[in-house]
Amino acid sequence: MRLFLFIKNQLIARVVHSLYNKQKLNQQIMKKILFILCTILGTQFAMAQEKTVEVGGAPMYPSKNIVENAVNSKEHTTLVAAVKAAGLVETLQSAGPFTVFAPTNAAFGKLPAGTVETLVKPENKTTLTKILTYHVVAGKYDAAAIAQLIKEGKGTAVLTTVAGGSLKASMKGKKLILTDEKGSTAEVTISNVYQSNGVIHVIDSVVLPG
Repeated sequence: MRLFLFIKNQLIARVVHSLYNKQKLNQQIMKKILFILCTILGTQFAMAQEKTVEVGGAPMYPSKNIVENAVNSKEHTTLVAAVKAAGLVETLQSAGPFTVFAPTNAAFGKLPAGTVETLVKPENKTTLTKILTYHVVAGKYDAAAIAQLIKEGKGTAVLTTVAGGSLKASMKGKKLILTDEKGSTAEVTISNVYQSNGVIHVIDSVVLPG
């Protein structure tokens, strides 16, 4: 009889211990779930408070980097594909800061037929990289900063690109105009799209190095 009671008590103790451990485990799981939910909600709340600019039908968040924002713009799918083909994603996700003059799909469409398709081929990576980095300036230059440089340059500011070439910036009325090394121009259609690692200015034409 005593043996039976001992075994019974041992079994009860094990069951209670097992239930306690399960409850403890469930509490830990619930804590982790709650932590994840709070993090997600906190991030969404913080993003909702940000001042955004809409580009290509999507809000551009200042807390996100250049690539994270660009991939959401329906007007920059060609640019994003080109950046991936050139292997520049990691660079444009880095701390920077960078000023990017971002051509729209329509801007790329102004190039001779077949140009984009040719440039994204692996054998043309060097040329593509040179063209894309010609659209990038090291540093964070918003419209006000560029306007100041234009004023200091008595009507023209010369911006040195990451590719090593130069872009000339000038004002045509209230419009900011870029002139490339070939003498072609592009107009900034959306300015001051702030990023965590710089600023984007949307342009209506592709600028090309000499």
